[in-house]
Amino acid sequence: MNTHSDAFPGIAARAAQTDATGSIPPENWQELINSGYLRLFHPEHLGGTGADATTQVLAMEALARACSGTYWTATVSALLCGKLIATYGDERHHRLIRPLLTGESLAAFAIVEPAAGSDAGTYRTTVRPAGDGYTINGEKSRITNAPNADLAVTLARREKPADDDGPEWCLAFVDLNQPGVRRYDIPHMGLRGMPWGGIVYTDAHIDEADVIPVPFTELAEGMTWGWLLVSLSAVATAESALTASIRHAQQRVSFGRPLAHMEGVHAQLADSRAQIDAARLLAHRGAAERIAGNSARDLIGMLKIYATEMSVEVAARAVQIHGATGVTQGHEVERHYRDAQMNVIGAFATNRLREQIAEGLGLGPAVYRPFDWLTSTGLTHDPVSLDGLATCVPTA
Repeated sequence: MNTHSDAFPGIAARAAQTDATGSIPPENWQELINSGYLRLFHPEHLGGTGADATTQVLAMEALARACSGTYWTATVSALLCGKLIATYGDERHHRLIRPLLTGESLAAFAIVEPAAGSDAGTYRTTVRPAGDGYTINGEKSRITNAPNADLAVTLARREKPADDDGPEWCLAFVDLNQPGVRRYDIPHMGLRGMPWGGIVYTDAHIDEADVIPVPFTELAEGMTWGWLLVSLSAVATAESALTASIRHAQQRVSFGRPLAHMEGVHAQLADSRAQIDAARLLAHRGAAERIAGNSARDLIGMLKIYATEMSVEVAARAVQIHGATGVTQGHEVERHYRDAQMNVIGAFATNRLREQIAEGLGLGPAVYRPFDWLTSTGLTHDPVSLDGLATCVPTA
């Protein structure tokens, strides 16, 4: 397939419409199927093409540049969910992967819960034995593809029999088109074309073979694919914002000269170019190691932090260069700025990743010890104006 930035011309032409309507046009999905994009990430025996690392990365960035929302929807399903099923499942689960690669089915990775984000220890969704299989109960929220997906790769606790000394956690491959499953939409700031929302399980059925016990410490390995896909989304968004900035700087005349001839604008554009290329090189390195079969977890974790926060910075510069136009609803730079913010939080918040990387440096986990920091500051004494109201003390 064509992996240049113009590889998805129809999807790119409809990007503004996708964002404005908050839904992906059917034409986008058909273009993805025809391009072979969904098949890039898996070997031929699963129905994929077994593309090399360079081809995969170039195609991912090309699609993300065309439309970030479409990219997230397609890549979470075909790459992240497909890899999770292939990694933790076995031959019996190939039946779940193949429809994701042909575009017949859509998958969601259901991990976050309404009252729990990065702290998986607070998750409450539970799988328990029932008859010839299992049932699942709980709620997952703020999940990519949740409103539209056919299949959810769901992280859940296991209710174990007394003689089961296996892991407490599991990945459950749940059919979402059945009784006991309710979905809902959640409005979101960026990536508006991407379906995003929640899934409520009420005694929904799961086949016995589709509940896979997994040690919690191993789950981050599978999630690394998600960090990679989000990082490439960030690189693409930053590149699009820079392209728009260069074009505007060349065309917009201010004080008798184009913006591009102003030293401050020069510096902003140069900084953006250097940062984007640095992130892209790191992405290619991380993807090459990962696709070769190496973990690359720490490397891709660092990439996720740098690329996503860099993208916000580049998009903010683009808004500054465009001035009032850049904050006008519907302008491409305004869309890129909203999309960039979503990548920082998506797949795993960058602050939490920083903690994991620090632990990997031998610092150990961050330790919290309760202490009273309010009393010593005097803030427990209801200081004047703390509530925004001044207290007047009359004088004699």
